[in-house]
Amino acid sequence: MAEAASRRRGRGGGGAARRAERTAVSIETAKYIERNIPLYDILDDEALEIIETNAEIILEEVGVNFVENPRALERWREAGADVQGERVHIPRGLARKLCSTAPSRFTQYARNPERNVEIGGNTLVCAPIYGPPFVRDMEGGRRYATMADFERFVKLGYMSKWLHHSGGTVCEPTDIPVNKRHLDMLHAHMTLSDKPFMGSVTDPSRAQDSVEMCEILFGKDFVRDNTVMTSLINVNSPMTFDEVMMGALEVYAENNQACIVSPFIVGGAMAPVSVIGTLTQVLAEVMAGIAYSQLVRPGAPVIFGAFVSSIDMNSGAPTFGTPEASQIIYGAGQLARRMGLPFRSGGSLCGSKLPDAQAAYETANTLNAVLLGGVNFMLHSCGWLEGGLVASFEKFVMDADQLGVLHKLAAGIAADENGQAMDAIREVGPGGHYLGCAHTQANFKEAFWRSDVLDYKPFETWQDEGERDTMQLANAKMHQMLANYQQPALDPSINEALATYIAEKKASMPDAFS
Repeated sequence: MAEAASRRRGRGGGGAARRAERTAVSIETAKYIERNIPLYDILDDEALEIIETNAEIILEEVGVNFVENPRALERWREAGADVQGERVHIPRGLARKLCSTAPSRFTQYARNPERNVEIGGNTLVCAPIYGPPFVRDMEGGRRYATMADFERFVKLGYMSKWLHHSGGTVCEPTDIPVNKRHLDMLHAHMTLSDKPFMGSVTDPSRAQDSVEMCEILFGKDFVRDNTVMTSLINVNSPMTFDEVMMGALEVYAENNQACIVSPFIVGGAMAPVSVIGTLTQVLAEVMAGIAYSQLVRPGAPVIFGAFVSSIDMNSGAPTFGTPEASQIIYGAGQLARRMGLPFRSGGSLCGSKLPDAQAAYETANTLNAVLLGGVNFMLHSCGWLEGGLVASFEKFVMDADQLGVLHKLAAGIAADENGQAMDAIREVGPGGHYLGCAHTQANFKEAFWRSDVLDYKPFETWQDEGERDTMQLANAKMHQMLANYQQPALDPSINEALATYIAEKKASMPDAFS
């Protein structure tokens, strides 16, 4: 009896330990993805050469606008471009030559060195949604975003295992003045997470604030010599570079901080309806923007960006997850690799208003193209709804969970002795089963990727638990993550210095809401 009781206690203790392991608070972050699988090249060499030739023709004959930026025009003139008013005509080969000084790969440092990311080569770094003015959750529905919402997203990003990067404007906190909200957003990324983050680009002075806050966080000498921010510079397609974005790019390039030079294109509205025509414009715009960054500072880190959606010709609304969008991701990836530059595209893109089947299909189509198209930095990896107007808390959790699939696929298939499993096949033999064999026992924890959100339970259990759909499961997971959130430690003197800097900056200017 005593022995039987001891065995029962042993089994119970083991089960309790396993349950505790499953329910323990975890802030583990998976290392950025390193692909061990081949990429998909959709274009042959002839098509690529046509695109590259036509892009050079655009730069030389059509030209690109650098508006309200006399210093940019002067830099181009000194480099040998033909500047007519605000239109810059770049001689054939000049932009590509200037782009050659940009690094093919760089490290973005986090305040926690274990969270540093490598951007370029065979890597894929996942960052969350960027820029929506609205948020949505099951409790509050669709509403304007607040700073409290922003902080919740940063905490969720920090707690998400498969998300490598804290991102930037995960939502636009409309309850903070426009000219001051960047300070609060950066402070949230710096203090509520220890993952890498993005800087502000809405005004050159805000980019400078971002640099100065990083100097407080990392130290001035460290920022001077290392990249601690990756920031988004959108091209005003077609072929226009405005003074705000270029001003921010100038600040970051001068300070050795990375910029994503990214055309923002809705096919049929801001670019041709054809895939080859769109890719040609993308390449021309990216080359002009990256070349300019190298005029500011040769060797400044940059990323070849391509954000492209098509348009619904009936409603005029942008569409996502379409075959054409995937073709553009594949093609733009090839062009970026031929230039030896890191590549940004994709995300959890969809046009759906809710985290429903449409959202899932369109997101899955885009994520697959990202993985096989060679994307190195994926912005909008989780949380995107309604064409990017809405950041969804439930979809953030759903998408962040599904990023684990990309990690598993990218790892490739092991063909070593353990992967061959011949011992297991010999042990089980005909008519047996593999559940208890030594190979299964040694590998079952890591053999199959498993979602932390989706439901795998028997029907009866699912029914007893309330017949919850995926959005309900994600909502519960979101609340669990926020309840378990633990703020990463930060030197109190740094925290105080950041708070003082922000207070002084805010006091130096009146509130502005436009």
